[in-house]
Amino acid sequence: MQECYVQNTAREYAKLYAAEAEPLEGFGEVPEIIPIFLIHRPANNIPYATVEEELVGEFVKYSVKDGKEVNFLRRDSEAGQKCCTFQHWVYEKTNGNLLVTDLQGVGMKLTDVGIATLAKGYKGFKGNCSFSFIEQFRALHQCNEYCEMLGLKSLRTTHQKQRKATSTKSKNLPSSSTVKKMMPKKQGQKPTDCHVRVTSRLGILASLHNEGSSSLWN
Repeated sequence: MQECYVQNTAREYAKLYAAEAEPLEGFGEVPEIIPIFLIHRPANNIPYATVEEELVGEFVKYSVKDGKEVNFLRRDSEAGQKCCTFQHWVYEKTNGNLLVTDLQGVGMKLTDVGIATLAKGYKGFKGNCSFSFIEQFRALHQCNEYCEMLGLKSLRTTHQKQRKATSTKSKNLPSSSTVKKMMPKKQGQKPTDCHVRVTSRLGILASLHNEGSSSLWN
């Protein structure tokens, strides 16, 4: 049942993507995620099964579940580039909360896809892939001509800005040595003086709170 839910959800995103991309001059054919159906067979030992269109031809994986863009067919073919753009489009439309992954199929017809969401999910939906795939995609994705035609923002620039902001924030944090320099010193006290002493007789920690105290409590 989850397989149907995930694939048909991804299919709806693909329809919206097609509606935006197809009118663009020069974009051409758009990848389609085929529907998958759940059927009930009460007389069968396995009462539930899924059915979908049979895809005939060379089956290609344009992306893998771990989000690494290492497939040459994905990078160089028209179908591969448009699948990559589809992922980028979904990522941007959902503000980085959802990513369609594991895109594979024959030509422009795709099946058996996956969806990654952040841990909290997205609008009540939780994917079947780890949210770490979203981070990997953001770091590895390279825009192509179809991303530019749709006016999608470069993820590489966004990722670099976030890293720079994190680095700047870390630099502004005070170090332990800075904190020590800022600590006030008592008159006549050396920096190495200890502010806490231990009474060997009672084993009690006592702090000398009052300046000028010359003995420990008995």
